Amino acid sequence: MSDAPSPATASAPDMLELAALLCSRVCHDLISPVGAIVNGLEVLDDDPKPEDREFALDLIRKSAKTASARLQFCRLAFGAAGSSGAQIDLGDAQTMAKGHIEDGKCTITWNLPRLLLPKNRVKLLLNMLVVSQHTIPRGGMLTVDAIGEGETMSFRITATGHNARLPQNISELLSGERGPAADAHAIQPYYTRLLAQACGLTVTLKLEGEAVIVTAS
Repeated sequence: MSDAPSPATASAPDMLELAALLCSRVCHDLISPVGAIVNGLEVLDDDPKPEDREFALDLIRKSAKTASARLQFCRLAFGAAGSSGAQIDLGDAQTMAKGHIEDGKCTITWNLPRLLLPKNRVKLLLNMLVVSQHTIPRGGMLTVDAIGEGETMSFRITATGHNARLPQNISELLSGERGPAADAHAIQPYYTRLLAQACGLTVTLKLEGEAVIVTAS
């Protein structure tokens, strides 16, 4: 009998690869708004007409706001967010999630109470929101509900929107059927699975009618 590792085990990243891929994911999220800021500054450097100057300043303002929101979200979703055993306010998580995800195409209905939860559960919730966003590529609504209460609370996110779907690669990464490919996109659902395991939970995706349900249980 062969002792070769399973595909999921063979392709799972070590700690250095995990850190590198998460950093790549953060950089991917930030490169667009930061690049727009640079473009706006270049327009200003060219001594533009008044209308072009106002356009450049508006671009810089909006892009700086987007970059700040994404940084704050990534700090909470992927970063240390306090010492071991720290707790995070769900109200802060709501603010970060809305700032990062709500963009005119996607909105969040947040039905969670405001309380402190262990940081890994809050990080899991934020990563579940990113997973849910991928199921409605044309935008829609993400509805966040609690399962249970107190420090053992888990979550259910209902994603509704035109052409809601189950991305096959994300489902496999969450279920552990395979490890992540070596890119910043695949590492996020893989990291979501690691967070769920740390909380003693499993994240599943399920298509119900025209909605996708993402559950941690």
